[in-house]
Amino acid sequence: MTSARPNLPDLRTALPTLPCDEAGPAFSAPWEAHAFAMTVALHKRGMFTWAEWAECLNQAICDAQAAGDPDRGNTYYSHWLTALERISTMKGLVTDDMLRQRHNAWDVAARNTPHGQPIELG
Repeated sequence: MTSARPNLPDLRTALPTLPCDEAGPAFSAPWEAHAFAMTVALHKRGMFTWAEWAECLNQAICDAQAAGDPDRGNTYYSHWLTALERISTMKGLVTDDMLRQRHNAWDVAARNTPHGQPIELG
């Protein structure tokens, strides 16, 4: 990931629904922090603007709500991950096939990992 911390006021302006506490973004699972860090790293590398990201995240949230997401706040980073996959595909950073392969690899690894152990891709 990246060691550079994002500017919290800029993030809160661009992403007003970002779960935060006084120290910065708040995560309930490691994968949420990883998805956040990947997004920040791609933004810092100029792959997309915060405005583009905010639009993509908003669309992912709207799509989920239209599909019945009750919007209790506990699915925010699922929408974040959907937006990250979408914007990465739109910008040509990954292909749909690459994402499918990674999803399948994670599914197989998760099924073969004992409960409580870290999931490792082989």
